[in-house]
Amino acid sequence: MDERLKAFERLLDIMDELREKCPWDKAQTIDSLRKLTIEETYELSEAIIDQNDTNIKEELGDILLHIVFYSKIASEDNKFDITDVLNSVCEKLISRHPHIYGDLELNDENEVKENWEKLKLKEGRKSVLEGVPKGLPAMVKAQRVQDKVRQVGFDWERASQVIDKIQEELAEVQEAIDDKDQDEIEMEIGDLLFATINYARLLGVDAEKGLELTNKKFIKRFQFVEQKAAGQGLNISDVPYKQMEEWYQASKENE
Repeated sequence: MDERLKAFERLLDIMDELREKCPWDKAQTIDSLRKLTIEETYELSEAIIDQNDTNIKEELGDILLHIVFYSKIASEDNKFDITDVLNSVCEKLISRHPHIYGDLELNDENEVKENWEKLKLKEGRKSVLEGVPKGLPAMVKAQRVQDKVRQVGFDWERASQVIDKIQEELAEVQEAIDDKDQDEIEMEIGDLLFATINYARLLGVDAEKGLELTNKKFIKRFQFVEQKAAGQGLNISDVPYKQMEEWYQASKENE
C-alpha cells in the first residue's frame, strides 16, 4: 500500500479508537470543536509567517485531525463520512479545472481565477461575494472581497491610482475629526484602511501578513524597552515617554 494511504488509514484507526475509548474525545461535538479549529488555523498561520517548517508540519497535522474528527462525528449520525468529504472536494476540483480535465484553454493564473468565479456563479451562487465567510477577521475579509470582485473585472487598473484614493480618504478622516463626529470618524477610518489594503493587494503584498510582521517587530522592540526599565529597577509605567522612545530607537539599532 502507498505510504500516504497507510498513514491516513492509521489516523482513521486512531480516531475510531479515541472516539470509542477516550472520555474527552467521546464528549466532543462538531460545535465544540469549532473554536479549537479556529485556534489551530491561527497557529498554522503563525508558523507559516515564522517560516518554521517543523511547526507548519505539526499544525497541518492538527488541522487534518480536526477534519477527520468532524467526519467521524458526522458519520455516527449518518450525515456524511470522510469518504464523502474526500470525494466531494475531488469532484469540485475536477469541475472547476476544465483547463486540466476538459478542453478549455486558460493561459495564466489570473484567467484561472476569473474562470473559477464564473463557474461558481453557474453553480447557483447569486453573488461572487457569497463565498466570503461572514466570520472572517475584517482585514482578511477586505482582502478576500477585493480579490473576488477583481475576478469579474471590478478593480483599479494600477496600484498608483489608489494613492489618490488613500489621500482622499485621509482628508475625509480629518474632516470628520474637525466635525467631532465619532461615528463618522470610525466610518472614514474604515474607508482609509480598506483603501490601504487595496493598495497592498495591487502591489502583491498580503496586508494581513505585513501587519502581523509589524506586530511581531513592535512587540520585540517594546520588550527591549521593558528590559531596559527592569535593568534599572524601574516600573515601565514610571519611565518618561522620551526615555522609552530613546530605548525603542536603540532596539532598532540593535537589530
